[in-house]
Amino acid sequence: MLLFKPDTVLRWHRELVRRKWTFRREKPSGRSPVAAELEELIVLLATENPRWGYSKIQGELLKLGYSVSRSSVRNVLKRRQIPPSPQRKKRGTTWRSFLGHYASQMIACDFFTVETMRLQTLYVLFFIELGTRRVHFAGCTPRPMSEWVTQQARQLTWTLQDKEEQEERQPVRFLIHDRDEIPNSPLRSTQCSPRKASRRCSLPIGAPKRTRLPK
Repeated sequence: MLLFKPDTVLRWHRELVRRKWTFRREKPSGRSPVAAELEELIVLLATENPRWGYSKIQGELLKLGYSVSRSSVRNVLKRRQIPPSPQRKKRGTTWRSFLGHYASQMIACDFFTVETMRLQTLYVLFFIELGTRRVHFAGCTPRPMSEWVTQQARQLTWTLQDKEEQEERQPVRFLIHDRDEIPNSPLRSTQCSPRKASRRCSLPIGAPKRTRLPK
């Protein structure tokens, strides 16, 4: 005669119920959803490179270590209401895209004014490399005439040429500046949007303007 405890009988019953009513869950079919970080990267590549199609974006993502299908790239852009490459080309090249491609070959310049202790106004000329955000203060003068501006620009050119040879980087080819009237200045021959120039040069001048310069 075999005797069992009540707990043993109940455990056997629970096991029988579990075996009868438990089914194997099938894995969900289809591709896994695109991560939010990867989706933002797809949108960024598409907006900054209007000539890139779905396959090109897929290839660039693969170089960065992201494995994603062409259809997933298409679905993400469609969901974000970003048109295909042929339609994005018609919008033209944006300033963001242009500056992103040639930032290492661009330099911007501008003036700002400071007051000395004797209330004399000085004009400070500075240049900023768009690729590295490195600022070069060329000098200051109470009268920014053409000869003075030309000499400061020439000296900066020599400095940049030496750094280009040492660091083996691309030479600076483009100058961005606004349309300030400088008598007989050679910089007036360069065409540029003043809004873009002021936006690029407005950040690095805060600290020098807060410093009182002696006469």
